[in-house]
Amino acid sequence: QAVVALESTIISHGMPFPQNLETAILLENEVRKQGATHATIALMNGKIKIGLTEEELEYLAKKGTEVIKTSRRDIPYILSQKLTGATTVAATMFAAEKAGILVFATGGIGGVHRDGTNTMDISADLQELATTNVAVVCAGIKSILDLGLTLEYLETQGVPVLGYQTKELPAFYTQKSGFTADYAMQSPEAIARLLQTKWVLGLQGGVIIANPIPKEHSLDFDLMQKTIQQAIEEQKKRGITGKESTPFLLGKVKELTAGKSLTANIALVKNNARLAAQIAVAYKKQL
Repeated sequence: QAVVALESTIISHGMPFPQNLETAILLENEVRKQGATHATIALMNGKIKIGLTEEELEYLAKKGTEVIKTSRRDIPYILSQKLTGATTVAATMFAAEKAGILVFATGGIGGVHRDGTNTMDISADLQELATTNVAVVCAGIKSILDLGLTLEYLETQGVPVLGYQTKELPAFYTQKSGFTADYAMQSPEAIARLLQTKWVLGLQGGVIIANPIPKEHSLDFDLMQKTIQQAIEEQKKRGITGKESTPFLLGKVKELTAGKSLTANIALVKNNARLAAQIAVAYKKQL
C-alpha cells in the first residue's frame, strides 16, 4: 500500500495545544482521503513507533515541549534510556526509510541558519537528505533560515529541489522567496517517475518537493521578512542557540503576526499531506 510518513515535532514543538492535536488528526485524515495510509512517527517509551494511536497523539500534544525534540544524534540516547521523543525531519526520515516508507510530509525543512557562516548552525535535516532515500514534501525551507546558503548546501550534497507547479521556491509562509527551485514539476505522477529513476540508479539521498502554501493563506513576503528579522534580533538578545532556536523563532513569529502564522502553518502542512499522499499513490502504481 501507499504510505506517507508524518513527523511528531510539529505536534510537540511546532504548535500549541489543542491546535497541534487537531492538526495531527487533520493530516492523517487528509492522507487517508487521497487513498494512502498515514504513519505518524515518534519514539515512545524506548521504541520507534511507526504509526501512533489517538491516545499517543494526544499524549505528545498535551506534553508539548516537555517531550524531547529528537534528531538523528538523539535517537540512541532516547531509545537506550527508554524515553519518549518527538522526531524532527531528520529522525523521521531515518525511521521512515527503515520501515520502507518513501514519502514524508512536513511543514518546512531545516537548513542553514542566518549567520550560519559564523555559527555553523546547520540543521541535521540537510545531511539526512543527502543520505536517506525519502522524498520530503514541504512548503520550502523554513523562512527563518538562510535560504540561499541552504540551497548551496543541498546542491553540494546532490539533493534535487523540485517546485510543485512553480519554478519559484516557496518560503514556508509565503509563495515567493526570490529563489528558484531546480525544476518545476507539474504532477504527482511526474514526481513519482523522477523518484523511481533516482533510486533505481542508486543515487543515494532524498528529494525535496517544495509545495507552495495555498494562495489564500499566503502571508505578505515583505512583512514576513521584517517580522523574522525582529524575531532573530530578540533571539540574539536572549542568547538562544542550538535546537531551541527554531521553536523560539517560530513562537516569536506567531506572536508578532497575531497568530496569522499559525493559521498559515496549519494550511500549508495540510496541503503537503495531500500532495505527499498523491505522490505515494502514484509511486505505488508505477512499481
